[in-house]
Amino acid sequence: MKICLFDIDGTLVLTDGAGKDAMIDSFQSTAGIDVQTTAVRVSGKTDRGIAKELFDAHNKELTEEAWQLFLTSYMTGLARNLPLRQGRVLPGIEALLNQLAEREDVALGLLTGNVAQGAYLKLTHYDLMHHFAFGGYGDLHPDRNDVAQAAKDACEAHLGHPVAGDQIWVIGDTANDVRCARHIGAKAVAVATGVFDREVLAKSDPDLLFDDLEDFGPLLEAILE
Repeated sequence: MKICLFDIDGTLVLTDGAGKDAMIDSFQSTAGIDVQTTAVRVSGKTDRGIAKELFDAHNKELTEEAWQLFLTSYMTGLARNLPLRQGRVLPGIEALLNQLAEREDVALGLLTGNVAQGAYLKLTHYDLMHHFAFGGYGDLHPDRNDVAQAAKDACEAHLGHPVAGDQIWVIGDTANDVRCARHIGAKAVAVATGVFDREVLAKSDPDLLFDDLEDFGPLLEAILE
């Protein structure tokens, strides 16, 4: 059995800023101040971690109450923004997922910094959610390594048995995706469809590196060998 854990933003889809803008609006309404938009970068991070960085950067405490208020506002804004933006599924993704989903020896999951509801909203909007039965999400953990372990645990619960790290492929668009893959002993695939180019991603030393997945044959061959 092979397990493929996919990142969402910059790997499966681009939302044209639907999530980031909703997050900034949510922070402003929750914290009651204008956000310094340059204070925090979001790529490769978890929603919980981004929220903490936003609050810390503006000398605000992210209490559990503040997190819940932030999250509720964020999900409302995300649901509102998605149909208004010119987002898209990235090249090759639909065909790749369709081929992997047809196989009984492959399990598809998510390893994303999005909170679970945010992942559901995004992937339902782009008609991809039905491919994924389990995942690790950014609701609880600021560190993506912890999300990777949660995704592995969720995979084992879904399959009903333990899985070895070398059975797992993590596919993402940032160095943090590569780093968290190594944390669980998985193989890492970096795709330059997000904000980082091929040269930057190469420094993270992924097992495979692609400009995009329009021609996903080499990736499919590597996964299934």
